[in-house]
Amino acid sequence: MANRIILNETSYHGAGAIQEIPGEVAKRGFKKAFVASDPDLIKFQVTSKVTKILEENGLEYEIYSDIKPNPTIENVQTGVAAYRKSGADYIIAIGGGSSMDTSKAIGIIIANPEYEDVRSLEGVAPTKNPSVPIIAVPTTAGTAAEVTINYVITDVEKKRKFVCVDPHDIPVVAIVDPDMMASMPKGLTAATGMDALTHAIEGYITKGANPITDMFNLKAVELIGKSLRGAVDNTPEGREGMALGQYITGMGFSNCGLGIVHSMAHALGAVYDTPHGVANAILLPAIMEFNADATGEKYRDIAKAMGVEGTESMSQEEYRKAAVAAVKKLSEDVGIPADLTSIAKKEDIQFLAESAAADACAPGNPKEASLEDIIRLYQSLM
Repeated sequence: MANRIILNETSYHGAGAIQEIPGEVAKRGFKKAFVASDPDLIKFQVTSKVTKILEENGLEYEIYSDIKPNPTIENVQTGVAAYRKSGADYIIAIGGGSSMDTSKAIGIIIANPEYEDVRSLEGVAPTKNPSVPIIAVPTTAGTAAEVTINYVITDVEKKRKFVCVDPHDIPVVAIVDPDMMASMPKGLTAATGMDALTHAIEGYITKGANPITDMFNLKAVELIGKSLRGAVDNTPEGREGMALGQYITGMGFSNCGLGIVHSMAHALGAVYDTPHGVANAILLPAIMEFNADATGEKYRDIAKAMGVEGTESMSQEEYRKAAVAAVKKLSEDVGIPADLTSIAKKEDIQFLAESAAADACAPGNPKEASLEDIIRLYQSLM
């Protein structure tokens, strides 16, 4: 079977990378940007780091900021209407997964108006045309939405999130500048960083993993394991390591899929508006334990990449426990809650489990997880 790899046309990495935006705009002949960024980034003048460069280079733009942390169908619909009125011919998405996911949905619908009903994009929609060109500028080191073919939208009415997978949605240019991430508060840095680690570990053990995605995901585990604590302390080295690590795992998991950590986290986000990275971080160790007997020797690699010494002489049981323990320790060190007691309600478990079982990420899990398994996993964390 052939393994497909889809990546950005161009990406820039390192401090000051946002200075490359005008050159890309000129080279591609773009005229006016639809700048999609959330209200907090505008308020705290993070978005202005990019719009100032546009202004200095005489580049026209219009800002769209009706974006929520877990973007909704309504956010997409109002964005589509705003784009059509703007006269823009490309999008600059500035932010975390919320801005990027909203931008991807807008760009796909503008280019494929037959998918105006946002729900019709769920799963693998057979769109015909590439999205409106997107230049993606992440401000968090977690989702890697700038290099993936996935986006997630919240259906408020049905209290569920749905995953959209579409090779046509990938941004044409990614600008991965750690300076754009320096204003992230500690809690957000920790949550998005653990989201990135979840991508790397799930991507490494998923059913769809292959040698190319393994290369990306395992290197990402190493970078994130070394860098997240420093990023939470806002060190330049930590920020740079996380910016690179989260992008590298995006190159991996986007091309091989994820598992039930993500499907269960999506359910929590839809019902309680739980930050996605926090949900992933709480779920990850328990689900690693559940999946362990379906992962061969991969937990040895994960433990070693997380900095555990002596993995070569460990038994299978020892290195599997060591990998889970290393993840738990990192999560604890950066201040992630240990369980779901302050987040979820026991009376919602059945609905949460049913939503998770139906999620697009669930089939990629390395071990078959029944509805009863998912219920037990939620219960174990409450």
